[in-house]
Amino acid sequence: MKKLFLIIGAPGSGKTTDAELIAEKHTTITHYSTGDMFRAEVASGSERGQIIDSYVSKGNLVPIDIVIETIVGAIKNAPTPIVVIDGYPRSNEQMIELDKYLATESSVELVNTIEVEVSEEVARDRVLGRARGADDNVEVFNNRMKVYTEPLADIQEFYTQKGILKKINGERTIEEIVNEMDAFIQSRI
Repeated sequence: MKKLFLIIGAPGSGKTTDAELIAEKHTTITHYSTGDMFRAEVASGSERGQIIDSYVSKGNLVPIDIVIETIVGAIKNAPTPIVVIDGYPRSNEQMIELDKYLATESSVELVNTIEVEVSEEVARDRVLGRARGADDNVEVFNNRMKVYTEPLADIQEFYTQKGILKKINGERTIEEIVNEMDAFIQSRI
């Protein structure tokens, strides 16, 4: 059975870096970033990639069917028993669709959702400071932040009621955050 951990956090919260560092430490953990999965699909030039790009380039959410297909495929094909996915879910619809999928899928167990908490000010400084590409400008950041925060209370409540929401302070050193997150994941497997 695959054990799944979801990592959520604002743009710039460090969730992808944290997950990458944890996966590098353990041969039993595979990390996927929804953003990386989407960028790879866009780079492939496929029809699906063009559809994804039309949403992502504006900071909007990718349609649920494409997201679920991408994530489910990644989980099932992961070479390790533990899968960490960051950047998912980003909406109530994504959360509910994944929950429906997991309810009927005996080979995957959602162990925990981990939220990396940072203030909007810290997130903005990190994103606009890294200036990675054209998608990281103020207008797109503001939209991405709005897309993240609008469903956040519902997502927090949903996973809290299931008893599987862990919050981690993302405004510390990478080492402190990764050590706490890694210890937590190890304690749950």
